Amino acid sequence: MNEAIVFGVLLIALVMFVSGKIRYDIVALGALLILTVLRIIPASVAYHGFGHPAVVTVGAVLVLSKVLENSGVIDVMERWYSRVGQRLTVQVVSLSGLVAVLSAFMNNVGALSLLMPLAVRAANIAKRPYSPYLMPLSFASLLGGLTTLVGTPPNIIIATFRQEAVGDAFRMFDFTPVGAAVAIAGIAFISLVGWRLIPSRRPQPSLSDAIDIAGYMVEVRVTENSQFAGKLVNDLEELAGEDVAIVGLIRGDAAYGAPSSYQIIDVGDVFIVEVAPEDLRSFMTQTGFALEIFRDLRSDVVQTVESEDVTLLETVVMRNGLADGNTVQNLHMHASFGVNLLGVSRRGTRLMTRLSQVVLQVGDVLLIQGRTEVVQAALPQLGLLPLAQRELGVGQRRRLLVPVTTFAAALLLTIFGIVPIHVSLPGAVVVLLVSRYLSLQAAYQAVNWPIIILLGAMIPVGEALETTGGALRIASAVTELGESLPPWTLVMLVLVITMLLSDWINNATAVILMAPVGLGVAASIGASVDPFLMAVAIGGSSAFLSPIGHQSNTIVMGPGGYHFGDYWRMGLPLDIIIVAVATPLIVQFWPLGV
Repeated sequence: MNEAIVFGVLLIALVMFVSGKIRYDIVALGALLILTVLRIIPASVAYHGFGHPAVVTVGAVLVLSKVLENSGVIDVMERWYSRVGQRLTVQVVSLSGLVAVLSAFMNNVGALSLLMPLAVRAANIAKRPYSPYLMPLSFASLLGGLTTLVGTPPNIIIATFRQEAVGDAFRMFDFTPVGAAVAIAGIAFISLVGWRLIPSRRPQPSLSDAIDIAGYMVEVRVTENSQFAGKLVNDLEELAGEDVAIVGLIRGDAAYGAPSSYQIIDVGDVFIVEVAPEDLRSFMTQTGFALEIFRDLRSDVVQTVESEDVTLLETVVMRNGLADGNTVQNLHMHASFGVNLLGVSRRGTRLMTRLSQVVLQVGDVLLIQGRTEVVQAALPQLGLLPLAQRELGVGQRRRLLVPVTTFAAALLLTIFGIVPIHVSLPGAVVVLLVSRYLSLQAAYQAVNWPIIILLGAMIPVGEALETTGGALRIASAVTELGESLPPWTLVMLVLVITMLLSDWINNATAVILMAPVGLGVAASIGASVDPFLMAVAIGGSSAFLSPIGHQSNTIVMGPGGYHFGDYWRMGLPLDIIIVAVATPLIVQFWPLGV
């Protein structure tokens, strides 16, 4: 009976994971609570997953990845990449190789966010669309994570399953022989053949060019009869709401971009506002302003909207950030964060609706404007990734030596068996906090809390699948499928099932559910657990068939102008190559021992 309940709860959870209507951390927490209320999971251990070594390690990796991202390592990479040239194949292989190396030691999304602006800049210089650059970059970030223990959360989770199964966890470079070979084969395919399979989208103009700034902005003069003369700019912003953006102020011979909310409005001031034609009449009536006779509007707009102090920047909505799933109206972007939203693009097409009513989605490209230092502070708070103009430098620039040395020292302590990974990496975070290379606020912001909640909730659920006999039942079914075949085919079967599962649900969830199945298959044929756990690890990080399997794939969908069906064109042959390369290497380096 308990087994049937667990299967039922998991089936409902999987459907909800795939549909995406409810965020995955809430779904996972709901599944945990249901099984706890039904007493399948004892209440005394319901939340022990949140203190699990894998959860602690993943949290520390996310923080350290953010420190490395802000340390200046991208400057070193950019100097090297500037020598590559403009041949597309060489550019793709260089970017893919770089992101794979970074992903081996930091979070996949962090590595992608570092190099995505380089890819965009390379495409713009060469006057090419973004499509042949961004999907290869995303896929390569996943491949690079296969190579080390800290490269991706599934590897950390698998290491803890081995610890519980045989008393000894996988070490830092135990994943390297198979993972590195798979990564090299995958990157070679992506660079030489794969990018050619991606549909070539039209050359992608910047959102600012697509919007035609001058065509959507007007100059309005403050008259003596206006009720806003003598009031604060903030009062005008409250009236304007999110459908009217105040992007500049001209006072006499001086022009100010993104004027302060606390600046006093004087008679004769000229505001540059972005407003749709249908909203202009209402705005003029409510304010009592007069439409200015334009001299050279485009010149005024360009000089005021973007200058040394004012930034016009394209950004991408990240998953689980404040902007994800929120409306512009609810965000109050200028009042709360000091930035103006000038436009939204989804999958390469500008949304022609009221901005205040747009529900933002992962991968949407936002054109924002504001003072440079304000924009820098607002991006991480809103969960936005700069698409280009990396020279802005999100966050404060850090010296490279101390963060890298601290991270390397933590890894060495684990490699030489002095302390386990779930002790060394949090220790490195503490060192950076004490030495003030990392602020406490930045550390908390770096942690992807929905992932932490997902892991903490799903670990007990995965254990319930095992303790009720559900995992063994699935394992028996898998074993029966391969009864008349060599044992290595079972390794391949576990790899393929995990791979397909990870294309539709979070890869950490796929690994938590499939690891007990792999252990069950190993037990049913009297084989070592290692090859099956390695198969689950490889399959869990091979989410290449859809944009929803991994956040990296989702992030590039909008900027790349990809359609949902574009991913399998390069992803399916890549999956076949991974299975062909990984299966024999797994059984060679991790013998079945049957």
